[in-house]
Amino acid sequence: MYVVTVTFVTVPEHRDAFAEAMNTQAENSLEREPACLRFDICRNPDDPDTTFLYEIYEDEAAFQVHLASDHFKEFDALVADWVESKTVNTWDLVYPED
Repeated sequence: MYVVTVTFVTVPEHRDAFAEAMNTQAENSLEREPACLRFDICRNPDDPDTTFLYEIYEDEAAFQVHLASDHFKEFDALVADWVESKTVNTWDLVYPED
């Protein structure tokens, strides 16, 4: 399985709008993409402008489908001005095994 982690730092005045858009994005990914197996949204309790995502896809190809989806492109354009920084990392899930 293919794991994607993303850390967003948002502009403080857009924190709530970003959170709402992110929740919708997670719902869309899980409902519309059968190969999106998990989409967790975490907020740093000491820094509410920092959001961490943990996503699991069947494989890298499924993540590429996610990036090409209309709902992702719409989300990405919507939040572009609300984000100060974004860090994406990818991982191979080794435990538990597939």
